Amino acid sequence: MSVTPLPRGPEDEQREAPERPPRRSPPPAPGRAPSLLDSFNYAFEGIIHVLRTQRNLRIHFLAAALVFGGAIALGVTRLQLIALVLAIAFVLVAEMLNTAIEGVIDVSTTSFDPNAKLAKDIAAGAVLIAAISAVAVAYLVFESAAGHRTTNLLDQVRKGPAEITLVALVLVVLLVIATKAWTGSGTPLRGGLPSGHAALAFAAWIAVTYLVGDEHRFVVSSLTLIMALLVAQTRVESGIHSALEVAYGGALGALTTLVVFQLIG
Repeated sequence: MSVTPLPRGPEDEQREAPERPPRRSPPPAPGRAPSLLDSFNYAFEGIIHVLRTQRNLRIHFLAAALVFGGAIALGVTRLQLIALVLAIAFVLVAEMLNTAIEGVIDVSTTSFDPNAKLAKDIAAGAVLIAAISAVAVAYLVFESAAGHRTTNLLDQVRKGPAEITLVALVLVVLLVIATKAWTGSGTPLRGGLPSGHAALAFAAWIAVTYLVGDEHRFVVSSLTLIMALLVAQTRVESGIHSALEVAYGGALGALTTLVVFQLIG
């Protein structure tokens, strides 16, 4: 008695197909130094590998793209652009060296070693110092280039028609209710739509921005926005909310506070 095998579908073939390793340039022949082209290939392979495997470097690259875009839009001077380039390159190089050090330590040790942990911590600390320095440089550049523009824009938004903001607020609320009814996730005080913590954090950001005087508005508003973003990040990373729920909560809190200031202003 023979058994006829079931027909194989494309999903079965994909499941059994071995995972293809990333393409790598072949090493140079023994006794021969790599050519100039080989050296560039190895360098680009290292950059691509770090981008594929290291989340922090992808975040740094995204932040660098946003910074360069903002610098071009604001028309910063050549010296300010040079300072931004050097600060960003400092962070990227430090992050890649940190990854290389961690890889070497992982290869050379097979068990927990306090000295290996200390070396990794020192390398991570170097990245942190580079990132803090880059943030300081970016603030000094954008504070002089965008401080007055940001203050004038915020004042214009506050003096704008409250009806426009009310329409935007109602639209956000309707989207929140519709998504909540569609997903049916979370409870009124934990999880689900919207994120109350994000709503409160971004409401505080808008309130502080309008309550602080013009002289220190940019720096105080920037610090408050960073704290609001950190609150949103912790809600997502802890698994309590999704990114969409946090975005709804932040928009709801910010628009509600903006409506209040427009009506009482």
